This record gives sequence, C-alpha cells and structure tokens, in this order.
Amino acid sequence: MYAKYFKRPIGFMIALIALICLSPLLLVVTIWLHFANKGAGAFFFQDRPGKDGKIFKVIKFKTMNDQRNEKGELLSDEERLTKAGRFVRSTSIDELPQLINVLKGDMALIGPRPLLPKYLPLYSPEQFRRHEVRPGISGWAQCHGRNAISWKKKFELDVWYVDHLTLMTDIKVILITLKKVFWREDINQEPTGSGHLMEPFNGHN
Repeated sequence: MYAKYFKRPIGFMIALIALICLSPLLLVVTIWLHFANKGAGAFFFQDRPGKDGKIFKVIKFKTMNDQRNEKGELLSDEERLTKAGRFVRSTSIDELPQLINVLKGDMALIGPRPLLPKYLPLYSPEQFRRHEVRPGISGWAQCHGRNAISWKKKFELDVWYVDHLTLMTDIKVILITLKKVFWREDINQEPTGSGHLMEPFNGHN
C-alpha cells in the first residue's frame, strides 16, 4: 500500500519542502562552486539507470574543475578537485541537487543508489531486481557499510529493500543517513570519476 500509493507523494512533498528551506544554502554553494571551478559550472549531470533500467540524468554539485594540460587532456581528478569541492563532498552537500530528480520522478528519497549504465548487462536476474523501484538519494545498502562491503553484499541489501519496502524501513534509512551525515561516516571525499571508492563492478558472482 505504502510503496504503491504513498511513497511517491510523500517523497515529492519532502523534497519540495527541503528545496525551499535549503534554497539559500543551495544558491550560495552554486555561486561558490561556479567560481571555484573556474567557470566550469556548478552542476554535474550523468546518465544513470532508474526504475526498470530507464536512463535518466542525475544531478549533483560539480566538485571538480575542467582544467587541462598542454595537450588538451583533463588533469587528474586529484588535481581538479577544489577545496570547495572537497568540503561539499565531505558534508554530502553535493547530493542535495538530487532532490530535483525526486521532484521529477526519476528518483525517490530512499532506494537503491543509481549506479552506472555500463553495469546493466552485468547484473544477474536477481541483482537486476534492484531496478524494480526508483533509485534513491540514500538506501539500505548505504546504511550498512556503503563502500566497506562487497558488490555482492550491496546488491543483496538492495534486493532486500525491494522486498521489504515499507514506511518504517524508509524512516529507518532516513534516520541512519542523517546520523552518518552528521557524524560524517562513510562519506566519499576522494576524487573518483565513478563516484565511489570500490573497484568497478565486473559482473555477478
């Protein structure tokens, strides 16, 4: 009942209220990153698979500039990560623009984190079940180790969430996520192109 009729409207209203309340912060961060990134823009858009594997563009704050070497090649992630970008990552502020994805219906507040499209053909049928629901800004796997657990375990947790999607489960994820953000636990501060510290997923076991 909750998953079918109430999860989307509740998520929409929370995202809308959050965006309104956080708009001064988002405006300041947007301007700050625009200058810190030396004109490269404040937002980062990347294709990610959503519900049923449908591709959408996830929105995040851009934490690296686009500086290149004399050959026209992008500098390393470490060289392009700005001090502002590192702070934005360490506080998880870079995730906040995804509230727009929630309003659009691409994402939910809570659900399996959207990964890279190139992983879609690598999932087992059971692992692909993570796409039976909308991806989330935070999820059950993120509450149980994030990058400290294996891909196999992460997908097992994602599928567990799909099978146990209730209001109480979502509330539990929100509370655990807020605790982790407040204490800066499991926060990815390193500059990686894939957005995580784990080794790339090379196929199901």
